[in-house]
Amino acid sequence: MNLYTSASTIQCHRTRIVLNEKDIVHEVIQVDPKKLPEDLIDLNPYGSLPTLVDRDLVLYNSRVIMEYLEERFPHPPLMPVGPVQRAQTRLALFQVEHDWYPLVDIIETKGEKAVAKAKKDLTESMASVAEIFSAMPYFLSEDFSLVDASVAPILWRLRHYGIEMPKEAKAINSYADRLFEREGFVLSLTEAERELRL
Repeated sequence: MNLYTSASTIQCHRTRIVLNEKDIVHEVIQVDPKKLPEDLIDLNPYGSLPTLVDRDLVLYNSRVIMEYLEERFPHPPLMPVGPVQRAQTRLALFQVEHDWYPLVDIIETKGEKAVAKAKKDLTESMASVAEIFSAMPYFLSEDFSLVDASVAPILWRLRHYGIEMPKEAKAINSYADRLFEREGFVLSLTEAERELRL
């Protein structure tokens, strides 16, 4: 199993977290998103990262990749068993992807004025749900899930972005520390991502 990945995007990072949390034997192939190799372009008509190759199967959307890994390698489970809890987890994933990921994209790619607004919006949005981070060890759960794998890359980058959570949202920092201590998270980090926290 091969994962074509960039060195530092949150979409790629979350797929590496899932691979490592599940202890799946895989090879990470780091590529420059601006200079994609021909073999990747042949595999993926969108030329997007991450791209997972598992024998004859090629997947190229981080959410699709994560759900495939969850179904193909069910242990340890990163989704709850019950249909209601699974739906709630999927809804939480949608909210993270819809509300927070676009703000990270702005912070990483846009001009100064847009970045300042995105930082403010991300801080306020995360702080507004701080209680969620203190209610249980993980995101609305006793167990690590795909939601945690999706939130962790954002939290890891906050310091690099110059974002500090307000005092009333300190539960987010404790939650982040729990995520960052997990072996699957540590193993998921690229050299470029490690340098974000130096």
